[in-house]
Amino acid sequence: MASTETGGDKYRSFMHGEGEKNTVWRHGAPPNYDIVNKLFEEERTKEWPDGSLEEKVQRLLKTWEMEMIHKVRPDDQKSVHSQGFTASTNGMKPLTRKEWTAIGGYNAFLATKLPPEHRIYDPDKETVDSGMSTFLTAFPRGFAIEVLDVYSGPPRVAFKFRHWGYMEGPFKGHPPHGQRVEFFGVCVFHVDEEMKVEKAEYFYERGNFLASFLSAPATAAAASASGCPVMRGN
Repeated sequence: MASTETGGDKYRSFMHGEGEKNTVWRHGAPPNYDIVNKLFEEERTKEWPDGSLEEKVQRLLKTWEMEMIHKVRPDDQKSVHSQGFTASTNGMKPLTRKEWTAIGGYNAFLATKLPPEHRIYDPDKETVDSGMSTFLTAFPRGFAIEVLDVYSGPPRVAFKFRHWGYMEGPFKGHPPHGQRVEFFGVCVFHVDEEMKVEKAEYFYERGNFLASFLSAPATAAAASASGCPVMRGN
């Protein structure tokens, strides 16, 4: 999935060029990742060689997230398998592509079984746009992601990832504390022979991540210690 697009993003495919001339973008044009790419380059802990399995998985992850959030029509999402795609978080009910697109990536990713009164962020009350606005406001420099390890290659790609940003804006009435908010998790992408995602399974500690918006995290190590409910300590 190497990018050959003129003027394309360094870490994502299928954003520019002839193949995207008819793409319907959620906000009318391709997103600009320059700011979050800068954060990624400054603070990533791994720099994978071009063409390595890790670099390919990281590009697939970033491209998949971009397409699922910003491309409105399923036919335009080239990193996603055309039939039978599902995505799930922490073992909850898998969502079809139509269901995921209808509620938005942030709301799908933050799905919970907690009673409404205990929810710091309630995805059931958010729309696609309000969910995106909430996190763009909290993270003005974006929410960077990197692949830390790849445990297995295609067709069942299992990998550990890190997501992070700086709370430099308010979150649901909570003032910004300016510190890094991050979490670690594991994902399994089931892919076809063209490396298109047929099924995505995410596992991470949702509660600790959202609690980080209420007060500044004590240390990065404390955030890391929460690990992943499936592969803690890896």
